[in-house]
Amino acid sequence: MYKFDDGQMNISDFGQPIGMKLREDNRWVKKAQMIPWGTIEHRYASLFKNRKGNVAKPLRMALGERA
Repeated sequence: MYKFDDGQMNISDFGQPIGMKLREDNRWVKKAQMIPWGTIEHRYASLFKNRKGNVAKPLRMALGERA
């Protein structure tokens, strides 16, 4: 079972306690913005057809990417 999570933070919403912000021109930020996450997530969700059992982890968490 897979549930779509629309709780992904926008890069401009991400802040740290000491007031630092991620820069839009950061190479990892740019790379994350180039990836069609919605399309990949729909394909990933199709792997979990069973409606019973535990809910699968979100795609970006499964890949270890939370930008």
